[in-house]
Amino acid sequence: MKKIITFLLAATLVACGKSEPIATSNSSAPIETVESLAANPERLKALRQQCKTDRVKLGDELCNRVAEATNQRFLGDGKTPYTPPKEQSKF
Repeated sequence: MKKIITFLLAATLVACGKSEPIATSNSSAPIETVESLAANPERLKALRQQCKTDRVKLGDELCNRVAEATNQRFLGDGKTPYTPPKEQSKF
């Protein structure tokens, strides 16, 4: 009886492990994360152009990651608060 309980416990723990991300069937390229895209501006620029011309081929998921990476590069990490200048501009 103890062997069965031990086996069931081990099987349950293995089944609850972290799963690998599944690549989409229409893309043979490795899965790009938002962080990896934001760190690689050349790849980001190429994918942005491809999303503009052929979004159906790339898929919505990848194009949404490209858009999020573009926002991160443009807006930053969002941790720097806006600090207006101390003196008002003179026009």
